[in-house]
Amino acid sequence: MTAATLDPTTRPVTVTRARALRAPQWFVILWRNKKARFGMILLAAFVLMAALAPWLAPYDPRYSGFETGLPPSAEHWFGTTGRGYDVASQAIWGARTSLLVGLVAGTVSTAIALAIGMTAGYLGGLTDEVLSFLTNLVLVVPTLPLMVVLAAYMPGGGGVWMVVLVIGITGWAGAARNKRAQILTLRNREYIQGARQAGDGIFHIIFREIAPNMTSLIVVGFIAAVGGAIGAEAGLAFIGIGDPDTISWGTMLYWANSDGALLTGGFARLVVPGLLLALLTTALTFINFGVDALSNPHLREQ
Repeated sequence: MTAATLDPTTRPVTVTRARALRAPQWFVILWRNKKARFGMILLAAFVLMAALAPWLAPYDPRYSGFETGLPPSAEHWFGTTGRGYDVASQAIWGARTSLLVGLVAGTVSTAIALAIGMTAGYLGGLTDEVLSFLTNLVLVVPTLPLMVVLAAYMPGGGGVWMVVLVIGITGWAGAARNKRAQILTLRNREYIQGARQAGDGIFHIIFREIAPNMTSLIVVGFIAAVGGAIGAEAGLAFIGIGDPDTISWGTMLYWANSDGALLTGGFARLVVPGLLLALLTTALTFINFGVDALSNPHLREQ
């Protein structure tokens, strides 16, 4: 026997350290899922690209002194825009805007969906009717025209934060309906009735007792909201809503279309930002496959 085996005081410390180094169970489940693993690796690549943009970008993304409309070359990997910007540099820096908008707008819309959906489902009665009417009203109104109208009357003259706010307050309705439907199946469980009898408040029951049992649904909704916000920002920027001087993949598409990239053969100006948007949303979609496995053991891969 070794000294560590003979000394009982060393074993708990060793076990504690081993447990500390062990990956969380939720991460293990996600990593075992091949689709989720691919999505996590791809998302990590985009996060690194955004974080290391000052070092990865070959040029200043706002420098417009290059010759316009250059084809891809060793100096300009994807050529230059019709205004003299380096396409590769703008594409790398654009990851920051897309991730920022997706994260913040996704958080805003998810928070609104949780507050409205869970409150309506738990309280029921008149509160449920009013909040459900509001949810259905937002659902039937076309999202894009609503975004355009809100953006047109938003004070401040546009910008990224205006786009974030518009996306956040227009993208919660579908998720709120899902949260309401789920809480209707949970509010009469025995542990909820026990919490009521113990005198716990409404918000304590909703967010401390019920919400933890909806973690997978909340995470899936959040990831979907992030992906939707990224696409919505690109769509709004493409049609000219917001600040066209913001460096994002959507504004790259806007200027490529305005400069006639298709007519002049500048396909890289359209393909690069479009492909990056598709890859980022694909990464989030693949991660959602793994999140589904957290709540459904039948979907887990060994």
